Amino acid sequence: FEGLDKEFEELAEGWQQVFDSNTAHTEPFPGKWADLTSFERLLVVRALRLDKVIDAVLNFVEEKLGKRFIEPPPFDLKASFSDATNLTPIIFVLSTGADPLEDLLRFATEMRMIKKLNQISLGQGQAPKATQMISTGIEKGTWVLLQNCHLMATWMTEFERIVDSFTPDKVHRDFRLWLTSMPSKAFPVSVLQNGIKMTNEPPKGLKANVKRSYLGFDDAFLEESQKPNEWKKLLFGICLFHANIQERKKFGPLGWNIAYGFSDSDLRCCITQIQLFLDEYDDIPYKVMKILCGDVNYGGRVTDDWDRRTLMSILGSYICPEMLEDNYKLSPSGIYYSPPVGKRDKYLEYLETWPLTPSPEIFGMHDNADITCAQNEILDLFTVMVSLQPRSASGGGKSREQTIQEFCEMILESIPKPWNEEEVNQKYPVVYSECMNTVVTQEVVRYNRLLRIMHANSAELIRALKGLVVMSGELEKTADAIYNNQVPSMWESKGYPSLKPLASWVVDLQKRLGFVQDWLDNGAPKSFWLSGFYFPQAFLTGVKQNFARKFVMPVDTIGYNYNMLEIDSPEEVEDRPEDGCYVYGMFSEGAKWNKQQKSLVDPKPKELYSSMPMMWFEPKQHRQQPETGIYVCPLYKILTRKGTLSTTGHSTNFVMQVEIPSSVPEEKWVNGGVAMFLALRY
Repeated sequence: FEGLDKEFEELAEGWQQVFDSNTAHTEPFPGKWADLTSFERLLVVRALRLDKVIDAVLNFVEEKLGKRFIEPPPFDLKASFSDATNLTPIIFVLSTGADPLEDLLRFATEMRMIKKLNQISLGQGQAPKATQMISTGIEKGTWVLLQNCHLMATWMTEFERIVDSFTPDKVHRDFRLWLTSMPSKAFPVSVLQNGIKMTNEPPKGLKANVKRSYLGFDDAFLEESQKPNEWKKLLFGICLFHANIQERKKFGPLGWNIAYGFSDSDLRCCITQIQLFLDEYDDIPYKVMKILCGDVNYGGRVTDDWDRRTLMSILGSYICPEMLEDNYKLSPSGIYYSPPVGKRDKYLEYLETWPLTPSPEIFGMHDNADITCAQNEILDLFTVMVSLQPRSASGGGKSREQTIQEFCEMILESIPKPWNEEEVNQKYPVVYSECMNTVVTQEVVRYNRLLRIMHANSAELIRALKGLVVMSGELEKTADAIYNNQVPSMWESKGYPSLKPLASWVVDLQKRLGFVQDWLDNGAPKSFWLSGFYFPQAFLTGVKQNFARKFVMPVDTIGYNYNMLEIDSPEEVEDRPEDGCYVYGMFSEGAKWNKQQKSLVDPKPKELYSSMPMMWFEPKQHRQQPETGIYVCPLYKILTRKGTLSTTGHSTNFVMQVEIPSSVPEEKWVNGGVAMFLALRY
């Protein structure tokens, strides 16, 4: 790739074409770079269009190995059965939303073994029964199905011993052992290696999902209600809602903060209730339906408040009076709409007109969501690939040990030593009227924990590489992480949440330490870099506390007014506000701030994240939240959005909710998964 940097500038137009293309992975490269090998092309696509790497990898595999390696084979129990013997277990690897039991019962009927099929769902106290079932099966030649092996991790060692003891002379030739399990570390490796493994993924895509629901109905079922027209309309709405919330999972945190396993039983429950309400009431009780379907049936699984808001917002688009109108648009383009009532076949015909891969518009998202989705997929793939890499360097370049040693030396030189906490406490003592002193001293204590472990760990690792001390398991893990450009787990446990690779993480840490050092040297800044705080919640509470003490008010009666400022950079700030604080360093996903319109607007194509303007958090007592004209936006530390409760009672990721002016209804941004963050992946 020598000279690529210079020629990239010279051939800017050609490269721009590749960058803008919807098929960047197959777009010809400009100049002499058109002659790159297919693997070299992969590297360029990785650098230029991360979201197209999966497509490029599929093309590469097809070219080198053939098409059959990229097309999943159809689920074929007969073929898998013929590969197995009485000594090899047949293992179903379960995935959310797919249950192979019905397929197995059908197959057992075909093979005339249904009366000889014994099944048990594993769980507490089931071990003796399962052992007895296997013994009987070996002797009499029955089929044994052990379901949910992952729920009985404690019995798996004993189970492994039982399977290893199978011998041709002891086991009846008709005996077969069928197992189902979610992916689990407890599952015995030898059983997994010797068994026939298969998986059956649930249907992917909106079209396949709704189609599967309708194939389960017949015309008699569609006519079962006393209000047949309304029933057919709302039935279509709830089936599409079910498919929508399941498919949102593919967008990662943009779809749901936490991935939920919504199942067909949730849908069946809603269908029964909707039918009941239509028959029992003269007027359709939409509000009651929404509460039962959203808050109870589906909402029972939802543990995150922001996800609950999203769920109810989506449901409101499908269970509403407008749904009864023909051709009521369910997406801006009009591809998805409420079809006229008819027989089942009419609905199936209409579903055939849907695209195979749904565009983000049906989920209420911007087209950029597809890029986010593809990037998350490839980053997961890279994580797996890195974990499978050999642990030694090959041919040319620096050795693995050299690379690790140089990095550790860089840490010792460029990362500051821990601060002297006593000196900091003397300079910034606890003062009743200034809570910021307590905030900065607490920040120093938290960052010091991280700095101590980094310095001690790096020095120890250098000594271990030189052979002066024994390389312990912990040091080995640190060395592997450094070599893979990942943050070592020992540092992560003392650090703040971050998704950055190690190189970017170190640069980010240096900036954070610079922010705290500047505060220590020159006093509290005029505006605060919110991303620079180890624990931003303490700072935000401190600002409220200052206000409460100044005006002698209870701190729990105080909220914030959120004012967007015209100031572009912290350097332009001339003085601190009288009350509250100026903050900056926030990014938005799914929407951007428009200065001219003073409102949230859709982002530009390929602009996944946008910088938010500086804001003035102004404390106010007994403040009422405006009912319209705002979007209540969650603010998180990192892009994963989910977090756990820490010992302080705060989430490890969620920081606060911020009200942002919006000229369109709030539902648009709720469905689009719009949120703000203090740090990105890079």
